[in-house]
Amino acid sequence: MTGIPFVTLADPQYGQVVQLSPLVQRVVAENPSKFTYHGTGTYLVGRSDAGADIAVIDPGPALDAHRTALLAAIGNRRVIAVLVTHCHADHSPLAPWLADRAGAPTVGFGRHPRLDDPDSDDDDDPGPDDDPGPDDDPGPDDGPGTDGDGEGAGAAIEESTDYDFDPLVRVTDGDVAAVAGAFTLRAVHTPGHTSNHMCYALEQERSLFTGDHIMGWSTTVIGPPDGDMRAYFESLRKVQARADEVLWPTHGAPVGHPRPFLEAFLAHRLQREAQVLAAVRSGQTSIAAMVEVLYADVRMELHKPAGRSVLAHLVKLIDDGLVAVDGDVGPTLKAIYRAV
Repeated sequence: MTGIPFVTLADPQYGQVVQLSPLVQRVVAENPSKFTYHGTGTYLVGRSDAGADIAVIDPGPALDAHRTALLAAIGNRRVIAVLVTHCHADHSPLAPWLADRAGAPTVGFGRHPRLDDPDSDDDDDPGPDDDPGPDDDPGPDDGPGTDGDGEGAGAAIEESTDYDFDPLVRVTDGDVAAVAGAFTLRAVHTPGHTSNHMCYALEQERSLFTGDHIMGWSTTVIGPPDGDMRAYFESLRKVQARADEVLWPTHGAPVGHPRPFLEAFLAHRLQREAQVLAAVRSGQTSIAAMVEVLYADVRMELHKPAGRSVLAHLVKLIDDGLVAVDGDVGPTLKAIYRAV
């Protein structure tokens, strides 16, 4: 597999506002886990001087300590927009609270769709009550991510979904999501991880807030039915075609000089797809069998989310006419697959 030059965040500096660039600050929520790495990084975009207009991106989970830290970081500046990349529970729950308090609109692509999931009984979604907490933080000793689909330093497994979040302002690709005298944030629609996933481009600094679409510490699990591997490939290529100088993921460290990083990301996904197709052609008919071979060097606890990514690859390969499902059923985690 192609090696991805993963980067890690040595010290999350929980609850502190950290100046990352002239127009970007970050406050990391203390919700570390195998699902969130060190925690959710909430970004404040705009000037740091008193009275300045700012936008907040991914306010994060409903933790009292994070609310307090955000209010301290905002200070006497004016929040003009609360942007959300997607509706997982480590990103959007604080958005309505902050928007109401600030008198600002929430901004995003739209609601997360409720879809029938034939594999819901096998779901690896931890749910809000299963968040592992600080003792499960992968920490710096785990080092950067490994070559896998969501099996990096702790793995970027999606958390529970915030179906209640519905942005007041819905934006589509290319729309201005927030604008003030010092900055313009433009929407870049990047479906794949979720269908409503939105990145935001900071035009003044040629940087992109990537949410969970691209992270420096791990690849992202693409879990059907809402996660879509074909859409993810297209979104990767869309970001690759841009000229951003920095990527700001919601979890972990920034990615500077992203072109070679993105090339490795895309090559890795293409190699994984080729491995899945080769596995089917060699007679491995179940996802469980494929995961056992393709993810042999990955911790067992991550095999279920890896299975979701294999399923996403198989859905794409079926659409490509290269793989079929035995019987009168659709692609699921327990289906039997064969080469065409």
